[in-house]
Amino acid sequence: MAAARARVVSRCPHRVHGNDSLLETLRTRQEEATSVACATQAAPSQPRWPFSVAGNRVICRKVGSFISYSYHRSCRRFTSDRPLPPAGEGSRFVDVGGNRSVNAGEEQTRATVDEVCRVLDGSPWGPEAERLLSEIHGKPNQEVIFGVLKRQKDLNLALKYFRWVEKITAEPHSVEAYNSVLMILADTRKYDCLEKLLEEMSILGYGLSNKVCIELVKSFIKSRKLRGAVDAIQMLRKFKFRPAFSAYTTLIGALANAREPDLALTMFHQMQELGYEVSVQLFTTMVRVFAREGRLDAALSLLEEMKSNSFEADLVMYNVCIDCFGKVGKVDMAWKFFHELKAQGLRPDDVSYTSMIGVLWKANRLSEAVGLFEEMEQDRKVPCAYAYNTMIMGYGSAGLFSDAYKLLDRLREKGCIPSVVAYNSILTCLGRKGKVDEALNLFEEMKKDAEPNLSTYNIIIDMLCTSGKVEAAYQIQDTMENAGLFPNVLTVNIMVDRLCKSQKLDEAWKIFEGISRKGCTPDAVTYCSLVDGLGRVGKVDEAYRLFERMLDAGHKPNAVVYTSLIRNFFRHGRKEDGHKIFKDMNRRGCLPDLTLLNTYMDCAFKAGEVEKGRYIFEDISSHGFSPDARSYSILIHGLTKAGHARETYKLFYDMKEQGCVLDTLAYNTVIDGFCKAGKVDKAYQLLEEMKVQGHPPTVVTYGSVIDGLAKIDRLDEAYMLFEEAKSHGIVLNVVVYSSLIDGFGKVGRIDEAYLIMEEMMQKGLTPNVYTWNCLIDALVKAEEISEALVCFQSMKEKKCAPNTYTYSILINGLCRVRKYNKAFVFWQEMQKQGLVPSVVTYTTMISGLAKAGNVTEANRLFEKFKASGGVPDSVSFNALIEGMSNANRAMDAYRIFEETRLRGCKLNAKTCIVLLDSLHKAECLEQAAIEVSLLCLELLLLADILSCGLVDWKSGVQWRPFGTENSPYDGSNKPCDLSYKATINLLMLQNCFEVPFARKKDEPRTHAAAVMLGIEKVNILNIIAKIVRLISGHGDLMESFFLV
Repeated sequence: MAAARARVVSRCPHRVHGNDSLLETLRTRQEEATSVACATQAAPSQPRWPFSVAGNRVICRKVGSFISYSYHRSCRRFTSDRPLPPAGEGSRFVDVGGNRSVNAGEEQTRATVDEVCRVLDGSPWGPEAERLLSEIHGKPNQEVIFGVLKRQKDLNLALKYFRWVEKITAEPHSVEAYNSVLMILADTRKYDCLEKLLEEMSILGYGLSNKVCIELVKSFIKSRKLRGAVDAIQMLRKFKFRPAFSAYTTLIGALANAREPDLALTMFHQMQELGYEVSVQLFTTMVRVFAREGRLDAALSLLEEMKSNSFEADLVMYNVCIDCFGKVGKVDMAWKFFHELKAQGLRPDDVSYTSMIGVLWKANRLSEAVGLFEEMEQDRKVPCAYAYNTMIMGYGSAGLFSDAYKLLDRLREKGCIPSVVAYNSILTCLGRKGKVDEALNLFEEMKKDAEPNLSTYNIIIDMLCTSGKVEAAYQIQDTMENAGLFPNVLTVNIMVDRLCKSQKLDEAWKIFEGISRKGCTPDAVTYCSLVDGLGRVGKVDEAYRLFERMLDAGHKPNAVVYTSLIRNFFRHGRKEDGHKIFKDMNRRGCLPDLTLLNTYMDCAFKAGEVEKGRYIFEDISSHGFSPDARSYSILIHGLTKAGHARETYKLFYDMKEQGCVLDTLAYNTVIDGFCKAGKVDKAYQLLEEMKVQGHPPTVVTYGSVIDGLAKIDRLDEAYMLFEEAKSHGIVLNVVVYSSLIDGFGKVGRIDEAYLIMEEMMQKGLTPNVYTWNCLIDALVKAEEISEALVCFQSMKEKKCAPNTYTYSILINGLCRVRKYNKAFVFWQEMQKQGLVPSVVTYTTMISGLAKAGNVTEANRLFEKFKASGGVPDSVSFNALIEGMSNANRAMDAYRIFEETRLRGCKLNAKTCIVLLDSLHKAECLEQAAIEVSLLCLELLLLADILSCGLVDWKSGVQWRPFGTENSPYDGSNKPCDLSYKATINLLMLQNCFEVPFARKKDEPRTHAAAVMLGIEKVNILNIIAKIVRLISGHGDLMESFFLV
């Protein structure tokens, strides 16, 4: 080999190699370096060589010095005007014996490099290593340095050697050395010193090799640090380097695949700023990423930008637009691109037709898909297998299996044997429709045309496990092994996952434990499926132990398994453990995905942690994500359930501003929030918008709006919407019928409520307890108690168990018509059923028993209610006091009276008078005196108002005394202004004696001032007369009373 080279290389009297070697070296070095340019520099000009020819001399421009070589044109040889370095010091122009001398120098350099590498690899870096290196070569030359760095794989060791050489030589390294270190950095994916190295290169005026720039970007991409790659590009620009064209295109492609459209667009525009010319292919990538994310406005804007740059869309661009716009539901836009393609003189290819056919059948426009398929088949001799498979999938998804089978026959007629993909498509659809037997028959028939592959067997095993036919799945697995196909981890994962979802955990566990004997190792997906299956059935501790086993097996946990653990811990009431799992995930360095954050937020809201749910939503952006439609849906739903439905309006418009594309779930959630907030008209508008956007309303959509309309008594509109839903083929459920029954019942339209109930039962729907409660409550409010009892009996006959609310409605209704004994029978029946009475039920029953004179039982219930932690209300206290007073149990009534005052509950005037009368009859004068004193205190408050003696005439409540048209106190025809103190006194008077006050019609009840307006009637004189009659004959009481 050496001899051959020797024959080629020419000699000259100056004993120097020919110029080819030098020129090649100079060109190579130039190509490896990139010019140092500003970030805003225009497109690169023609490369300038680092040498020039002047006469017969070539001047080589190196950093810091110039070396001149004489060029002999006749013999094509060089001489130098400076002494050449000795052999072994890196010179490629040696002054000894031609080619043999060159080889000797190279061998010496290689030997030196080997010795240096042995020292670096053999001992740790330190003074000893430095001493050995110094002995090998005291002053390293560039070729040795470059050779050592090129072989080095350890970045830390390479940097130590790099800095040591820098210290020994007291000179900066060459550009090749810096690029070599950066290559090692890219290979090892350790980026800590990247900024420092780039800064040094920038100061020295070195350029960055295009190859190094590209490898750096690729290194970040392989490390899945796309944002790091973007930051690296920005760093290059910061130090005035010009990133390579291929570095940009590589990064944009990676960002597009990672669905980071905004970052990709930033890099795309940055390329253009630097003067790089973008292509149709790059525009295609950008359009694809935005369209795939549903950001159609941005995609269309890029198309317009492409046209403004005088680029014509090619077939690939049109195919991408058809596919991407179709997949996000914009079928009409996809059609537009398909027709525009033909209008531009381009001929649709197989991809164009197949993509459009797939878009159409997925949008339930199968007839159009069939028409396009037939257009494609016209005058076509060789069928497109891909288009046939797509069309077969369309027929199968629509349940038209006979048409799918006809396509198989048509393929055979054209001389093509249906592929395994075509059969797998039909088998998949049969599995989704639950036609297992038909799928098994087709599985046997397909063997005539195509040999089942691993995917075929996995499809069959999947549908058998889903339908619970585990033994048949095992038989198919045996058949697969007999055919020479052995179950892979995908097969195992399918079986484990489907069995777990069917809650057949024992079978799933058996497969999991036996997987190693099949020569297969469970992966993270296997563990995740089983962890989720155990968690779903409440075995969360076992699920966590399996999770720990997964960690011990060396599998790195991902966001999917953490999502399962968090969801299942929260679902089974262990929210603290759920929070711990999230913290453990952060501690292990596992990054959450948007699905995990959405699940965590949903769990927090369902656990009643509203503020925590809000915090998680706000924290989504800190994890590098933007809230999607599901994020907003969870937030709106959680806030609506927590009573904050009024926030729906703001959140809805925030969602729109963020560019979220609403799906059916999002629309349903927002519509429900608007209805709960009372904004039914806005919900109605969204219902219409939903239709326009191509999202057919579901039963949930109609149910929310119907319920919202029924609650605000717009029943005719609710019923019209009810009929519209039925006309569109929506199968209405019990919830929708119950909403209408409740609405008609509350306004007294009992006959219509009955008709709705009858229609519901004719549809085969069984009324639930809420439905029956709505109807019974309507009958009770209409005082049709007998009919309500008939409904109650029908409810039990229909095997619908009454709940606490059912009994409360009946007990309340019976007490209202004074059928207290019957009410007490229902009370006892409720107790026997093990139902816990509510506060309303206790209050109603206590009042009823007291009014019926059964005060002993009423008092027993009263004490039982308090013992169970219940808090009696004013109704209970007043009823019990009156009942005991009427039963001549004055002291017991007075004890309840004292408790009432201590609890701050309101006592009405009638109760006070009845108690005073009872105390008078029982001659309990001391207690009567106390009550009279309390009554006198209330009269003082009234006196303050009536006399106006203590009134400060400030801006307050206008008041007109009873019996007068205008106030006589200020000498004018204008009513007086009550002071704040008088207003409070008036409120206390109303609270104690239930004095009726008139209210202006245009004032709200809740406004304190409006409540005081216009006192028209006060029965205080009757109260005074009653008190005087009761205490007559008791001098002390009469004296104190009249002093007041």
